[in-house]
Amino acid sequence: MAIFLTKDSKVLVQGMTGAEGSRHTARMIAAGTDIVAGVTPGKGGQSVDFGERRVPVFGGVAEAMAETGADVSVVFVPPRFARGAVEEAVDAGIPLCVVITEGVPVHDTLRVWARAQAAGTTRIIGPNCPGLISPGQASAGIIPADITSAGPIGLVSKSGTLTYQLMYELRDIGFSTAVGIGGDPVIGTTHIDALQAFQDDPGTDAIVMIGEIGGDAEERAAAYIEKHVTKPVVAYVAGFTAPEGKTMGHAGAIVSGSSGTAQAKKEALEKVGVRVGKTPSETARLMREVMGSR
Repeated sequence: MAIFLTKDSKVLVQGMTGAEGSRHTARMIAAGTDIVAGVTPGKGGQSVDFGERRVPVFGGVAEAMAETGADVSVVFVPPRFARGAVEEAVDAGIPLCVVITEGVPVHDTLRVWARAQAAGTTRIIGPNCPGLISPGQASAGIIPADITSAGPIGLVSKSGTLTYQLMYELRDIGFSTAVGIGGDPVIGTTHIDALQAFQDDPGTDAIVMIGEIGGDAEERAAAYIEKHVTKPVVAYVAGFTAPEGKTMGHAGAIVSGSSGTAQAKKEALEKVGVRVGKTPSETARLMREVMGSR
């Protein structure tokens, strides 16, 4: 099993004819993803060859969905066009929109998120995220498909790089789905959303959660875990050595005093029974202990 993305997902790529969109479309196809369409305004009627696979290009998302049955969009467009692209996907009613684009203005993300909430039909993952992968089934984004295998661990992470590291270190056990939610101050899908989905997924036996300094997302996730998650959770919080009062890495990672520090998040998570590693490798070791005891 998997969450959000399966072998039956039909994926369209907004910006497929651009350099990044084309390169990662080829990688997604190699990972087994059913890429059914590209969307680039003004280029409808064209097609792009990816080896033996020819993918048609449409001028709009609604048309692409009507012609191909696409139910997932992956957005590879420049930041200034991201809002329009995602709003088009939301207006077309696509169930899942994965926004890879980095540097989307926060006020644009707020408007898109509000629009999606009002429509009630589209889950947004991102922006500024690596996307998600259900190994052996499908990939929507830029997560390498050859660093891990299918298995019973679910992973939700703010950090793309740490997503890859944990997937690699636990590759012999494998993952049901790995979701990179992005580290911007405003994102579509949260830790809690993914935790809920993994809790409900019969193919997920344990969960790895990766957070980082700044904000209170991890504290809110801890409160949710205490009330709603019965599966074992192991976590890592990036930023134990970060100085106070500094903006670090992602736009959402801002620390002021003790609020939002790695230590405060670690304590909140451990209080509800989550085992927290001090390093990614220690986190992987803790998950091995969890899986070995089951």
